[in-house]
Amino acid sequence: MSGAAPCLALLALSACSGPSDTHAAIKPAKVDPVAHESELMRITLTPEAERRLGIAVAAAGPGRARDMVATHGEVVVPPATRGSVPITTATDLMTLAASQARADGDIARAAAQARVAQINARRADALVREEAGSVRARDDALAAAAVAQADLATARAQRHLLGAPVAALGRQSILWVRVPVLAADVTRIDRGAPATIRPLGEGARSLSGRPVAAPPSANVTAGSIDLYYAIPNTRALGVGQRVAVALPAVGNAAQGLAVPASAILHDAYGGEWVYVRTAPRTFERRRVQLAGIREGTAMLAMGLKPGDQAVTAGAAELFGTEFGAK
Repeated sequence: MSGAAPCLALLALSACSGPSDTHAAIKPAKVDPVAHESELMRITLTPEAERRLGIAVAAAGPGRARDMVATHGEVVVPPATRGSVPITTATDLMTLAASQARADGDIARAAAQARVAQINARRADALVREEAGSVRARDDALAAAAVAQADLATARAQRHLLGAPVAALGRQSILWVRVPVLAADVTRIDRGAPATIRPLGEGARSLSGRPVAAPPSANVTAGSIDLYYAIPNTRALGVGQRVAVALPAVGNAAQGLAVPASAILHDAYGGEWVYVRTAPRTFERRRVQLAGIREGTAMLAMGLKPGDQAVTAGAAELFGTEFGAK
């Protein structure tokens, strides 16, 4: 029994003791310091390297940029006459083609009837002059000719409302762009100013869209109304093609610093940067906040000072040089 007492004491001490020191040393997370954004590398090039990279700079200067509302649009065929509706991808072209064929037939039939009515009217008038026919018959013939001409005019007007032949769609000199705009944004848009139309994809050339008056149309489900802009048909856009649209907002243009758009670089996280020449053949990367790009000019909300020499050619090469050296 005397030997059992020490064992019981050891068991009691073990039960009362806390977790081991090994478990206490394990932390749920490990935080290591990283380099601060301000600790960027300074790149100094040799004269030969600067020439080989083709470095070019431009001074950041004051500029004005108008606030734009970015949205999308669809290329449509403008109506043939005032009051008709444009042809969109929602138009049933088979039904439209059938309607056009019937309308063409109606015009041909009305034209034939008008020719016969005119012949009858001239014949009745000649008989009256020769005192071989009645005045009433002549009047009836003249009335029938007038009715036939009215029917022909109606048939032509109905055909005109159906627009250009389906086979010729997209060959007009002018195309329209239908731009759906949310009802809440309509009051923000300057509807009398031209819009910037740009096809999707790299290297696409922007077009200026002239606002046009069109029959009102809207999408109740989406809560949007349609605005229309006319663009020249350069054969670069097809009917139904989606395009990017920048609509000018009401109000005065905002002032800020402007640099060529080629000076802007984007990192893997979406950050925006500009390389600045701080001394001969010496460059540093600066973070900027982009307010917008219009017609090859980037407006900056912050990041540079007036007069900073921004790299406009060779910035991507400097970016690769900086991170390749790390």
